[in-house]
Amino acid sequence: MGEVLKFEATEDGIAILTLNRPEQLNALNHQLRQALFAAWDRFERDDKLRVAILTGTGERAFCAGADLKEMAGQALEVPPRDMFPSPGENIRLTKPTIAAVNGVAFAAGWWMAQNCDLCVASTAARFAITEVKVARSSPWAAPLIHMIPQRIMMEIILTGRPITAQRAYEIGLVNRLAEPAALMDCALELAREVLQGAPLSVKAGRETVMLATEMGRAAALEAAWAASEPAYRSEDAKEGPRAFAEKRPPRWKGR
Repeated sequence: MGEVLKFEATEDGIAILTLNRPEQLNALNHQLRQALFAAWDRFERDDKLRVAILTGTGERAFCAGADLKEMAGQALEVPPRDMFPSPGENIRLTKPTIAAVNGVAFAAGWWMAQNCDLCVASTAARFAITEVKVARSSPWAAPLIHMIPQRIMMEIILTGRPITAQRAYEIGLVNRLAEPAALMDCALELAREVLQGAPLSVKAGRETVMLATEMGRAAALEAAWAASEPAYRSEDAKEGPRAFAEKRPPRWKGR
């Protein structure tokens, strides 16, 4: 993956992906985009990794968006659907992801934070969908309607004006805020809270949320019941009540 992306794994199963072009505000050039595709694939395939955290190097930027200098040289019109690594669109992930937004998250930076299942942000972070400022568009923002109110979404997209981390928290885009120096501790704490759950139950819960955003009520209920069957029938489903009764931490097997 080279130096543009760092991939670390903790002993307890957390993958940490760090965008590493700080002098370019971690903007997505071709090399970084390809490194992200590879990193997400590595995370998904490694059964020892259960949660991923995506962040950026430095305090100035999570990701300032696409590398516009590179794009200008390409005279790019409609971007190919596989140009940007996009979980839920051209990348399939079955495990939880957390965005740890350490600075500006503009355009594609917002997109990547939006695509993660959870988001923690530095109090110094800022978010913006800036495409109107450079005569581009943001079709990727369509799923945002499931996260924030329509009028707020409309203003963010039509003005391109940044919002603070506090405002992002207030409208429901961000789960937790942290002081800049404590951001990764906050992200790791959230990841470890997720890790405390039975793996198959976490998987079923994540899938339930996804189904609920994509289907009508009745269809989502049916699909969610089906998605939950592996968790209900697992060995862990017996271990959970047993551990509770014996007043000890559960020992999950993920099966």
